[in-house]
Amino acid sequence: MEHNNTRHIILASGSPRRRELLSSLGLSFEVLASDADESTPPEWTPEAIVQSLALRKAEAVIPQAGDRNALIIGSDTIVVLDGQVLGKPADKPDSARMLRMLQGRTHQVYTGVACIGLPERITQVDYRVTSVSMRAISEEEISAYIATGEPADKAGSYAIQGLGATLVEAIEGCYFNVVGLPLSLLSGMLSGFGISVLNGQGS
Repeated sequence: MEHNNTRHIILASGSPRRRELLSSLGLSFEVLASDADESTPPEWTPEAIVQSLALRKAEAVIPQAGDRNALIIGSDTIVVLDGQVLGKPADKPDSARMLRMLQGRTHQVYTGVACIGLPERITQVDYRVTSVSMRAISEEEISAYIATGEPADKAGSYAIQGLGATLVEAIEGCYFNVVGLPLSLLSGMLSGFGISVLNGQGS
């Protein structure tokens, strides 16, 4: 397949973690934060949630993209423990509740990725799952970690790329999936739109 990287890439996310990860691929892109509704029916499976929300976020910025030859990337991440979805904490007590649930256990992190090619509106949606095992954490450590402010806007109340790394004993699967954007999955999806990452600086 012949690759050309003339498509304008748009990241439909205000997340600094996703921005950093996409930057690491060496591709130039624009950030258009999505304000899509993130509510989902309670009966939805984790994979349905992340794929639907990733697509919803990408679709929300289509009007801002205009008629350009563009590719919009949307992504959504959730933490799942024993079938229960843990989103972003509502407040500090909610953070503590989540961390108590996760400590000493293994949970799953699901991230959905949606790519929409414009102007033709060709859509690809996929997801990845990573298992994360946390060590036992004391109440003092939970309080100290919450006091850093790091858990406040993170699914499951921790950031594996930050101080939260000290809580994680092992992961099985893609590390970048836990951060919020599975790069191996994304690069494969990009190639389907004629964007080559490893070939990425030229044509």
